[in-house]
Parts: sequence; C-alpha cells; structure tokens
Amino acid sequence: MSNRVSCEDGVTDTQCGHANGGQVTSLGPEIIQELLVNSHEAKKFAYCPYSKFRVGAALLTHDGKVYLGCNVENACYTLGTCAERTAIQKAVSEGYKEFKAIAVATDVESEFISPCGACRQVMREFGQELEIILTKSDGTYIIKTLHQMLPMSFGPEKLEIK
Repeated sequence: MSNRVSCEDGVTDTQCGHANGGQVTSLGPEIIQELLVNSHEAKKFAYCPYSKFRVGAALLTHDGKVYLGCNVENACYTLGTCAERTAIQKAVSEGYKEFKAIAVATDVESEFISPCGACRQVMREFGQELEIILTKSDGTYIIKTLHQMLPMSFGPEKLEIK
C-alpha cells in the first residue's frame, strides 16, 4: 500500500501529507496507513455473490480502537448491509459511540467510491466531523469530512423537544 495522496485536481503527490489539495487532517500518516491497509483487508471478507462489488471499511474510535466491516449481500437485495454500517454496528455493539475516522476501500481503480446515502446518515448519528478516507486499490486516497459529504444534515440534536 502506498502513501500517495490523490488531490482533487487529479495530481498525485507523495509529499503532500494530506488530501484534498490542502485539507488538513487530524490523523497522522501512520494512522491513515493503518486504516487504508485494514480497509483493504476487510474487503477480502465481503460476501457479495450477486453484485461482485467488494467493499471494506476500517472505523477508528476516539480512543484508537479499529473496527472492520465488509458488505454482506442477501438474496433479498434490500436486506444487504454495507461495509461502513457493519463496522459502525460492531463498534456500537461493544459500547463505542465516538468515532474519529473511517476508511472505505473497493476494487474500483478509476475513481474514489464514497459511502451511500444510508451509510452517511448512519455515520451522522454519531457526529458531523468524522473523517472519511476514500481509497483505491493502488493506495491513493482522499479525505473528506462527513459534513462535506452530507451538508445540511439531519441528526439527533434535531429531535430535541423544547
């Protein structure tokens, strides 16, 4: 896995140290690399006999624990679960509700694949500033915040009754 960063303008820069042509990340390069490797490893366990579209995710909690997830399809298509939600559900089921970052890996080489709308909304349940690392199989990546990917979002604070 390389440390190459693919910036928004399509330029790949190994010296950049952060993604998105200047967006600063709170994650160190070692943590990013660990999440990239783990997301690609998680992808190997994907159960996707129908779409053949493997996805892996590595979710970093605020205290440094990493939870992996992969997509799990079902013959009743709507019952399938995305990798990102699998990782979040695993973490929540063990008591974690504060997350720092998630890396998402697919086999697509031509572009970065982002989480679906349902996954973005599930992520939003736990905050707006989650860093989302989108990676290709060659190790290049970009980083976005959840707020960038889901602006004007609906979250738990909207349900507070006054």
